[in-house]
Amino acid sequence: MAIPDYQSIMLPLLTFAGDAKEHTLREAIDNLAAQFNLTLDERRALLPSGQQPIFDNRVGWARTYMKKAGLLEMPRRGHIMITQRGREVLATCPLKIDVAFLEQFPEFQEFRALKREKQQEQPTDETPQELLEQAIQTLQDNLASELLQQIRSGSPRLFERIVIQLLVSMGYGGSLKDAGQAAGRSGDEGIDGIIKEDKLGLDIIYVQAKRWSSTVPRPEIQKFAGALQGQRARKGIFVTTSDFSKDATEYASRIDSKIILIDGEQLARYMIEHNIGVAPVASYAVKRMDSDYFAED
Repeated sequence: MAIPDYQSIMLPLLTFAGDAKEHTLREAIDNLAAQFNLTLDERRALLPSGQQPIFDNRVGWARTYMKKAGLLEMPRRGHIMITQRGREVLATCPLKIDVAFLEQFPEFQEFRALKREKQQEQPTDETPQELLEQAIQTLQDNLASELLQQIRSGSPRLFERIVIQLLVSMGYGGSLKDAGQAAGRSGDEGIDGIIKEDKLGLDIIYVQAKRWSSTVPRPEIQKFAGALQGQRARKGIFVTTSDFSKDATEYASRIDSKIILIDGEQLARYMIEHNIGVAPVASYAVKRMDSDYFAED
């Protein structure tokens, strides 16, 4: 069963609150997940940002919309309770509660009117936060594609510098100076560089960087693994601007040496995450009302 949209959640959520008791939102989420027979994977599925489960987000928006319509109230932070209007609605045994149903209430009409003044709404089953995160994800995807294209058209030295800066930003290699001195010096038996695992240099990691356009096959990973054994090394990172074959990925996961494979797409996303070769254009803060602030002693 697919994760239900937020409008499909409204009636079950109001019914759950129909006992007129105060409930936590977490109680409601767990109860509704059981009602919809969601699997563990469906409950764990995250928004594009990875910050919140999709189902939790949709329950939250179902609560918000019904609160705007006066069917639910929030007596305190993270809690819900049915209102008198909500009980009256349940008493009519509605077959469905959705946005069209909520339009009968003046408070909800006012809420929707304010939204329409700011944007032309399109019918959708996705929550506003999902739409926002999908838009951000689209921007990230386009940026990652541009980064990868730029790297592939650049020089091997530029690629090497990007890999160095990224690994240092991720906490490896100590300083940029140390990493710069180590990387690009070896070229020995399939090893392009050596970098510290931590600032103290308690262990080292061997690096192979290939600015390829074709898929990296298994023999290349075998060659790198052999080079690691020749150096009595246990850890390696293989970075490419393309991708890895299925055989190459499976081989890297089976051998004793720990080899991390970073393909072009992952490389670009790491660069975005660690601000390598990118610059912020705008920042948007998504805020929520702090119910505790308005609580009176």
